[in-house]
Amino acid sequence: MSKKDFIRIANAGGYWGDDPYALRRQVFGELKLDYISIDFLAEITMSILQKQRAKDPNAGYAKDFIHALEPVLEECLKRKIKIITNAGGVNPKSCAEDLFNLARKKNLNLKVAVVDGDDIFSLIPSLRTKGVAFKNMETDEDFSNCADRVLCANTYFGALPVAEALKHEPDIVLCGRVTDTGITLAAMMHEFNWKLDDYDKLAHGIVAGHIIECGAQASGGNFTDWQKVPSFIDIGFPIVECHPDGSFYVTKHPNTGGYISCQTIREQLLYEMGTPQSYITPDVIADFSTIQISSEKPERVKVTGIKGRKPTDLLKVSIAYEDGYKCSGSLIISGPDVRAKAEMFAKVFWLRLESELKNAGFSSTVKFKNTEYVGDDSTHKGMLNKHEAIEILLKLTVRDHDRNKLNIFRKLLPSLILSGPSGVAVTGGAPLISDVVSYWPALIPQECALPNVHIYEQKSGEDKCHLSYEKLKMNWPLTGGSSLIETPIHDPYSPALVSVMSTSKAIRVSLMEIAHARSGDKGDTVNIGLIGRSPECYVWLRENITAEKVNDWFHSLCKGNVHRYLVPNLWALNFLLEESLGGGGTMSLQIDAQGKTFSQALLRCEVDIPEILLSTISPEFKACAGELVRRNAE
Repeated sequence: MSKKDFIRIANAGGYWGDDPYALRRQVFGELKLDYISIDFLAEITMSILQKQRAKDPNAGYAKDFIHALEPVLEECLKRKIKIITNAGGVNPKSCAEDLFNLARKKNLNLKVAVVDGDDIFSLIPSLRTKGVAFKNMETDEDFSNCADRVLCANTYFGALPVAEALKHEPDIVLCGRVTDTGITLAAMMHEFNWKLDDYDKLAHGIVAGHIIECGAQASGGNFTDWQKVPSFIDIGFPIVECHPDGSFYVTKHPNTGGYISCQTIREQLLYEMGTPQSYITPDVIADFSTIQISSEKPERVKVTGIKGRKPTDLLKVSIAYEDGYKCSGSLIISGPDVRAKAEMFAKVFWLRLESELKNAGFSSTVKFKNTEYVGDDSTHKGMLNKHEAIEILLKLTVRDHDRNKLNIFRKLLPSLILSGPSGVAVTGGAPLISDVVSYWPALIPQECALPNVHIYEQKSGEDKCHLSYEKLKMNWPLTGGSSLIETPIHDPYSPALVSVMSTSKAIRVSLMEIAHARSGDKGDTVNIGLIGRSPECYVWLRENITAEKVNDWFHSLCKGNVHRYLVPNLWALNFLLEESLGGGGTMSLQIDAQGKTFSQALLRCEVDIPEILLSTISPEFKACAGELVRRNAE
């Protein structure tokens, strides 16, 4: 067991393409670090990497990791900072080879652990014959709908194989597909010798991982009250200071940009949340309704009190499959009557496209098309009172399984620049056609995918690494399966907190005056975490902002059901809006395919509140000046 009173785990990236200098800033920061975690993978990323490996057997991993590590590798070894990352993608062994090449150039000793076994693409046929259905866990669709178009299939491993790798004291742990939270939890399991049934402690590790997995989103990035962030330059990425009992503090290096407060942590906790009581991972089911947060001093938030329970005996599989093509083009339109002009241009274009497709011998038009007037309510879709735009980016998008139809689309759009209404500016060349790779989530029994751990070492002066340890097909602990039945959430806040305000003068405000929010996506579903600025504001939101009201506000965007969950410990409501992203991911033709703007749309909605409610908000939680509405109730 670790003799340390605590360990520090920093994050240096939340996705492939994140700040390339974050790793350097974390390594050279003022606080002593024990671990750095970096997340590179998303569902679409796996299919891109799989295509790269198909062309080159040595490719298929995040090469950006090597570039980011090159200037700091020696310093990481000197400071004994271990790095845990899923940069291995679909080819972690080749990524390890590149790391050893880098170490040879710098004449450094290096030990690398590789965790793989998550790639089950080649196993799908045999697993299906054994009765594994691969049914879509979100839509219940039959796998036969896409089985012949699968590009890749990767199981989400948890922290267990990563913790096993850490027993051998590697400098770097390279993983394929592991959970975003698992690469943080593994360090805590290893250092504090947590057992597999220490569910409350494991749940703390999962929550720590959830907070930092998206990089700077926990430290001022994507924050509603962005004006409170002193600087977005050299933003400090988050660090968790973890203790043996599971409790941890969220902070960042001193003298860096960004901002950490209870508000930023609440927003990140609500990000991409589903059912609050059941945050399911292979290691534990964490109950987010039990999280307690507090701020003892600036830039330092304590997180504790989290309950966990036994995990299920299933693993999630992320499957990517070919689903046709899409193409998008845009034009700038300006001048008087700009909206009418843009609508006329779109009408003419779609009629021309239909005509040209018929002339080319096609019996049908494109399967999906979308028109957006960016700059004139393209993301909020009629939720707010409109003001006349000065210019509009007219965005036209199509999707179809026949690439030839899209070729006609891409050639037709530029040809109308000189033959439509006036005031049109070109934004680029002919639109490009891209592949649509769709996401298919499924569940399989744990025993269908077993992880492998390989330890490679290389001494300075050696021209080749050698395998020093290997554990193949690690058995998962038999959990017996977990019950997903949830106990009722305890909500300590009485309606009386706001009912006594009923005699106060009513005023009309935007929701941002009494709440802040964050939204994200899970497939075709958007989650919006709506967070009160005080306990009283939470109670008012709970009593007044129903699923039905949100559904009504978002009726032009949300085609499915809206579900509401209470998260009183975070002063929050979590809304799930189904069928809101046009399929989500690369399937979506919407300008916001990930639901990031939904929270901002909700915050601009106007409500009538008792004026005295505003007095319950402490100064540090008040909304920033800006586009706030405050007038007499109507």
